Amino acid sequence: MADTIGVGGSSMDAELARLCSIRGEAVAIGPEELRARIARVQAGMRARGISALHLDASTSTFYFTGLRLKGSERLHGVIIPAEGCITYVTPTFEEAKLRTMIVVDGAVRCWQEHEDPTALVIEAVREMGYPSGTLAIDPATPFFTFDGLRRAGNRYDFVNANDVIAPCRMIKTPAEIALIKQAMGMTLEVHKAAARVLREGVTTTEMQDFINAAHQRMGADPGVTFCIVLFGEPTAYPHGVPYPQTLKRGDMVLIDIGATLHGYQSDVTRSYVFGEGSARQRAVWNVEQAATEAVFAAAKLGAPCEDLDAAARRVIEGAGFGADYALPGLPHRTGHGLGLDVHEEPYIVRGNRTLLAPGMCFSNEPTICIYGEFGVRLEDHIYMAEDGAHWFTTPARSFDDPFGLAG
Repeated sequence: MADTIGVGGSSMDAELARLCSIRGEAVAIGPEELRARIARVQAGMRARGISALHLDASTSTFYFTGLRLKGSERLHGVIIPAEGCITYVTPTFEEAKLRTMIVVDGAVRCWQEHEDPTALVIEAVREMGYPSGTLAIDPATPFFTFDGLRRAGNRYDFVNANDVIAPCRMIKTPAEIALIKQAMGMTLEVHKAAARVLREGVTTTEMQDFINAAHQRMGADPGVTFCIVLFGEPTAYPHGVPYPQTLKRGDMVLIDIGATLHGYQSDVTRSYVFGEGSARQRAVWNVEQAATEAVFAAAKLGAPCEDLDAAARRVIEGAGFGADYALPGLPHRTGHGLGLDVHEEPYIVRGNRTLLAPGMCFSNEPTICIYGEFGVRLEDHIYMAEDGAHWFTTPARSFDDPFGLAG
């Protein structure tokens, strides 16, 4: 590996000082687009004979209303009828706070601590003009809430709302794609800063602290969604190991990080060697790069998602690694959708016949795991436009110069 990664690099303080926020460039989703989303899901509900949709304290509530709610044992939710205005459901003592947060107008129904909020939801649906029918339930709803709704609403049929929510959330608008693109660019800059501060003896926990601070300097939403930093043999484990590592020369480095910007996720992974790499490391890295290129080449409008997974596996298996999910090789799906959640539809996996369409966004990360040695994952995301596939971020250039530092 060329000594551009970490060796004789910058200090953490210097890198934090040079990073600057890009948050001012981002435009949060506004009320007009939120109302259009509600209209779209209502059309989907009517097409499927659904009377009303219950949203719990989930990212889907934020998606349709702009309201950020945290899940708890107390029911906070939103009811979207097939026709008409939405209704917010909240504990009475939270009503004043809720009203300061509302972006899309709607009625507010409140419940006291000794009352059953699920009965209030059913009552509200009846008063919307649906004394019976089909209620769609947000798949993120806790079972205890669903159980209460089912008992209180014994005159209704209940269905999983994913059939009407996913088609909306899976197709991103230009405003959403712009937000994701800025979030991804932010994280790629953090990656570059992390590569510059690597030094022999640094620990994974020190790097995690630096990366979290760097994302905040870049203007990420408070708190970092996730931060995986691995050195050496633990890079073979897709979601890391429960113990810190200390960096030494010749180690494979795997950093998989993401943050949010106005609620929208970033998620970028880079793998490279600290110091000089071995022929074995170079060969595996090159197979990984070829697999990601095969996925991008397969990302054609109208192609089923599973075709992209198959394209990655053909490259990896052709290089002598395990078939299917066998190790050493690729033990998981090739990618996942991304938006308000870091993992959402569409999933790039065998059996998913969903056809790629403009507005879909998904990861390209066919990890190669070799337990006892190292792993390599190069992860960038793709978005589909009317003219085909595009990268959110510039992919890793080469084993010797992954960030294009050599010009």
